Amino acid sequence: MPTYQTFTAIGMREDLSDIIYNISPTETPIMSSIGRTKATAVYHEWQTDSLAAATTANAAVEGADATSATMAPTTRVGNYTQIVQKTVQVSGTLETVNKAGRKSEKAYQLSKASQELKRDLETIITANQGKSAGTSTVARTMGSLLSWIKSNSSQGSGGSAPLVSGTSTRTDGTQRTATEALLKTVIASIFDAGGNPKAVFVGSAGKQKMSTFAGIAVNRYQITKPEAGVIIGAADIYQSDFGQLSIVPDRFMRTRDMLILDPEYAAMAFLRPFMTNELAKAGDSDKTQILAEVTLEVKNEAAHGIVADLDFSL
Repeated sequence: MPTYQTFTAIGMREDLSDIIYNISPTETPIMSSIGRTKATAVYHEWQTDSLAAATTANAAVEGADATSATMAPTTRVGNYTQIVQKTVQVSGTLETVNKAGRKSEKAYQLSKASQELKRDLETIITANQGKSAGTSTVARTMGSLLSWIKSNSSQGSGGSAPLVSGTSTRTDGTQRTATEALLKTVIASIFDAGGNPKAVFVGSAGKQKMSTFAGIAVNRYQITKPEAGVIIGAADIYQSDFGQLSIVPDRFMRTRDMLILDPEYAAMAFLRPFMTNELAKAGDSDKTQILAEVTLEVKNEAAHGIVADLDFSL
């Protein structure tokens, strides 16, 4: 008599795991490291200032009258808020049936949409995007980091920093080899401008390239116990002449850029924080919008720098 096998049996239950595996990255290192503040209008403004240049000519004759005042006004700058949104629509039946890995399809999809919006914002603030007031038919856009960083900028042949900080975009130049010398030049430029950068943000290839920078140290790892050796193939801190900088990989920034930032001098300014709007029902489904209105506040662009037009494979 033949053995009764699963190939012919009827009524076996499916074997479906109750876990949904999603490896899509959700880290937003730049947006997570900078501050958060509040905007109260679609054009969010702030002021910048600087001290007069130091001079050796400051010497007064004994008994002389006071010199004339030499005060200068502050500089008023601003950025437009940008509305980012996603919509999910789930049928009543799908919300009700028994599902693997989640109880509520609507809650699961809203959670995904929220993470996707964060990824979008990280991509926007690291893109080459200028600010725009928009129109009744064209969306407003915020000026990205690349449109603000003007003072401390290194670029390839034919490239240029934005003509007006926060307004115009960069001009991309010919890509070149990423070197430690280029990084050191921009860090020194930031320091001379009064800044104290804290982190270098690069893509994956940039992170691996920076791990090959020789610096002045010889790589050694002391094995003091009878245990397996460790291969050191990465660098997470860059010790510059002007302080330590964390080396942070960012999956969503442009792969041709190296951003040197002081997170204290940037913030996300929210006119409307992340919110959900239940949209009008038009039948047997629930339609929900998740939305935020926000802009990038670059408190002083001279606190930051960029090494642009890099080819990390060279």
